[in-house]
Amino acid sequence: MYWPISAPRVYAAASSTTSKKHIYRFDDSTEESDSLPTASSTLSDVDAPDDEPSPGLQTPATPKTPGINPIEHDAQRRLSARNLGALEKAVANGHVDGAIGQAEKDPILGLRASRSGHLFAVITATSMTIWQTKPTVILAKVVRSKLSLKNYGPNVALLVRPDSAIFVVQTTLGYLITYSLASDPDARVYKPHFAENSSVNTRRQSNFIGSRSQGDRILWGPGEGGGVREISIRFRMVIKVDAGIGYALALDEELVVATEKPAALQCIRWTPDSTGNQTSTELLRKMGWFPKDSRVVNMTYDRPMNLSTWITSEGEVYAVQRLVESKEDQQVKASDDPDDSSVSKKSTSTKKLFGGYCFHSPDALDDKAVKAAINARFSLIAVGCADGSIHIYSAKDYVGNIPLSHKQKLSVSLNTSGQLTFLSYSPDGYCLFAGYEHGWATWSVFGKAGSASFLANQEISEINKEGWLSGVSQGIWLGSGSEIMLIGRNDDRLWIIEMARSSVTGCFTSANISRTVLQAGSSIMVYQGYDVPDLTSISAEASLWHNAEIPSSYLVDHWPIRCSVISSDGRYVAVAGRRGLAHYSVNSGRWKTFVSENMENEFQVRGGMCWHQHILVAAVEAGNSFEVRLYSRESTLDSSLVLHTEYLPAPIVLVAPSGDDSLLVYTHDNLLYHYIFTSETGSIRLVQVGQIAFNGIVRSPARVRGLSWILPDEQVQEGDPSQDVAVATVLFLVDGKLVLLQPSLNEEHKLKYDMRVIAQNIEYYSLVRDQSTVGSFQDNAVTTPRLEDALDGRGGRGLRDSLWMFDGSEIKVWTDVQDLLRSAPADLGRELPPTVSIPVDFYPLSIVLGKGILLGVESEIIQRRDISFAFFRFALRTHLFIPQILRHHLAHFDSSSALHLAHQYQNLHYFAHALEILLHNVLDEEVDTTPPPEAALLPGVISFLSLFPQYLDIVVQCTRKTEVRSWRTLFAYLPPPTELFEVSLQKGLLKTAGGYLLVLHTFEELSSSSEQLVRLLGRAKDEGDWELCKELARFLMALDESGATLKEALELVDLRSPHEKAGTGSFMFENMRLKVPRARNGVAEGSDTSSIGSSRRYSSGSGSGSNNHSPTEFGPDRLMVERGGTAGDYFMSKGT
Repeated sequence: MYWPISAPRVYAAASSTTSKKHIYRFDDSTEESDSLPTASSTLSDVDAPDDEPSPGLQTPATPKTPGINPIEHDAQRRLSARNLGALEKAVANGHVDGAIGQAEKDPILGLRASRSGHLFAVITATSMTIWQTKPTVILAKVVRSKLSLKNYGPNVALLVRPDSAIFVVQTTLGYLITYSLASDPDARVYKPHFAENSSVNTRRQSNFIGSRSQGDRILWGPGEGGGVREISIRFRMVIKVDAGIGYALALDEELVVATEKPAALQCIRWTPDSTGNQTSTELLRKMGWFPKDSRVVNMTYDRPMNLSTWITSEGEVYAVQRLVESKEDQQVKASDDPDDSSVSKKSTSTKKLFGGYCFHSPDALDDKAVKAAINARFSLIAVGCADGSIHIYSAKDYVGNIPLSHKQKLSVSLNTSGQLTFLSYSPDGYCLFAGYEHGWATWSVFGKAGSASFLANQEISEINKEGWLSGVSQGIWLGSGSEIMLIGRNDDRLWIIEMARSSVTGCFTSANISRTVLQAGSSIMVYQGYDVPDLTSISAEASLWHNAEIPSSYLVDHWPIRCSVISSDGRYVAVAGRRGLAHYSVNSGRWKTFVSENMENEFQVRGGMCWHQHILVAAVEAGNSFEVRLYSRESTLDSSLVLHTEYLPAPIVLVAPSGDDSLLVYTHDNLLYHYIFTSETGSIRLVQVGQIAFNGIVRSPARVRGLSWILPDEQVQEGDPSQDVAVATVLFLVDGKLVLLQPSLNEEHKLKYDMRVIAQNIEYYSLVRDQSTVGSFQDNAVTTPRLEDALDGRGGRGLRDSLWMFDGSEIKVWTDVQDLLRSAPADLGRELPPTVSIPVDFYPLSIVLGKGILLGVESEIIQRRDISFAFFRFALRTHLFIPQILRHHLAHFDSSSALHLAHQYQNLHYFAHALEILLHNVLDEEVDTTPPPEAALLPGVISFLSLFPQYLDIVVQCTRKTEVRSWRTLFAYLPPPTELFEVSLQKGLLKTAGGYLLVLHTFEELSSSSEQLVRLLGRAKDEGDWELCKELARFLMALDESGATLKEALELVDLRSPHEKAGTGSFMFENMRLKVPRARNGVAEGSDTSSIGSSRRYSSGSGSGSNNHSPTEFGPDRLMVERGGTAGDYFMSKGT
């Protein structure tokens, strides 16, 4: 998942920085394109002749487009020499400067980036600007002349060929103006130079170990080591589309144009094919799978999936593929006479070009599609609808099997958000970003809501002119997802938001799941709350985060960071960027980078990393060599000091540690290698002990994101490691499916694997047996004799062999993976055991098993009137999972497992609170549903709670936080409140006894309450608990405002003032029954939930919430306002 951090960077073109001598003027209506001048970089210090390209710059060939003629060959539009001379004279007189200045102030209409992300371009109505991503600077700019704007119309859309060699501007009058870009890979502008400095006082950075010298690159930031490139833009041609342009798409080989009248698809190749043809057309009405009366209004294309989406004018969405020419078509095409234009046109216009299937058909106007995005990593297609919702479809194959996966809706109304304007997945597929007319929002890949701008104060945003909060028109991802660039509506600025993401997105390992590490553009953030006291770990203290800046010497060339991994004990972190790697010690705060840049540039991490104790395991590619390397944290990063190198025949998909000494390596040739770490002569090396081939089982190895295996206990303890592959059950996470492969023998006694998909839409999973060192249990819990009797010497696994999954909405748990393995074989026909569902309202990052919590973060936007910008920051979130798992065991009549689980967590400070949540949730559900006695879970829960010493307090706290109508249901399975009061008083739980006194009062069982209250008051006086005495006195005043009841009670416990005269007896101590308030609609009059002590509701498993205050008949309103509650709060305000 992704979260925005800090404040965005903003960029805009300023006319004051453009020198006139660097503006090269040309007109896009000249007769011969070969004689057009070249627009050199606006940042170049050397002027090139206007009619010659700069030396060393390579320009791609101009595409010839038969059938769609360039406008310079159209006599109707040809400029005369007189008009051209007048235009040149106007330019020479400087009249174009006003147009340039105005162009720089126009709002940005289009934004596109190259596939590599190194360059991006923007357009306004009159200009096109080419930017470099790192450093973010303008490389070149094209401003169209007034005559060009008059003839062709203003700019309306921008297209970029993925390799950034050709840029296409679409105009309002149906023209496509093409430009080519050329660059010299060795030419740089704005290159700083420093004279030789041999001063001995030169300081070096001390936060990392490495001997490299930054030299003249000291001014460069992350990713800016390449400097500012010099480029040249050359006008090529203008293409006229008489049929009207509905939408256009620039691909690697061709330009795809959806025309309006007639409705058709035209494919214009950038260069002619082998037969000389460059265009092909197919009418939509001749596509049998496409509705005849529709036209295409939007298209997207994804190269990894080789799939396009077409949105029709009726709001339908089609999954479309380009049809491959058959050999017969190629032979016919080759036999055609190239000079016979009629034959050529026939062969290019009647051929079937596309095939597709409709997968989204709107049932109502609100379901009409407006945007679409493809997620190749998870095989998903997102469709944005007119009502602002997003429908996610799962692309299972290429023959139309694309069912609906889930839907995502905003938490605000359509009036607040506006229409959907932009939809895009992050490069790794884990985040979906949606831009709206009035803001933006993010979701995880399977639907967990993330950050959003709709909670921002729009008044402050307008004052500060923060267009990125007020609405989004377009955007692009930069730096492999580490940043996103947005353009606002009617805004001439570019906003770049830095994103932090979980380390799991780049490196799926058990350590990254069990320990939270957030990876930002230039730093890492490590959560360190695993080894601190319980209450500290669930706090939101900033000190729980360890922030470390990645060395600038590494980032300058190798930004962005593509993966990061933490060790299982949390001591070490390794990061890898474009090439090389670096690692960090959390305890010492020191980085280690390679001593030589050549060593660093020699390889790149492909396949992930992991730690084995202090040894870093890295899957790398060095040229054509695929290797697993071992680096020691204790040694210098040097190629000559690699502990061990294991060579593999195919690229590595992932590496995964397993157990104490095993390493699993999965490769693109569908082989799983099993290695063990061995120590020889003081060094560690890998020894292969087995391998498994999954040919025919896993169709696409590249789509595997996570891998683990489960060995039988006897094999782990006493088995031969070389036999592990024969008995191991393998878990694969492929796309969003969790797949279980179980070994068995076929009729020929050969090993085979039975496959079963055990879960869908899984973002990540965690096998606890691989995380034994993280958040371990504290087994020194104190048990009561009754609990020891209940345990009765029977063993239990607890959660040490559990399997956890997150499906985008809730955490699901199999408490014992062995139960899953026994039910998984398909030939048995068994249903899988039920999972425990734990809903969460934030994105969970890790399962802190030893503390019984789920840990996550959420970002919140901060706006202050004393600063002129908004920014995002993190907020730590936790959720107790103990109540849900205990309830699962009790609901399945497995009290033994529930007792063992409770025993493991009994020493936690908030364990009683977890039991209270369990009772509260079950009570609320059974009050609402009223199950038959034989199906009721509440009696079993109460019986279970009675085994713990906190039992009496738990019941009182539950009554305090539930409505009065629930009390009858609760106490139907409990001893009488009088008995519970006596037990509490006997055990010295005075505050708890006060709570049961309130229950007696509410149930009108006060025949002996005068005696009970006096006994409690006297006991509190004897033990010096004056706080309780004060609360009892205030409670009596709430019952009798005259004070007579309080005075008599004080006399009975020898607290009467000697100067006061005895008055008449109070109503309470004359054996009178105190009347309960009259009921209205089943709830005590004026008291509703507040009559039992502010009636707090649980939220996110924390037991905290808001108080419901209302006047009651227990006393004057001022007493309740003073205490922030009601009379019931006088006894229980200090509860958990």
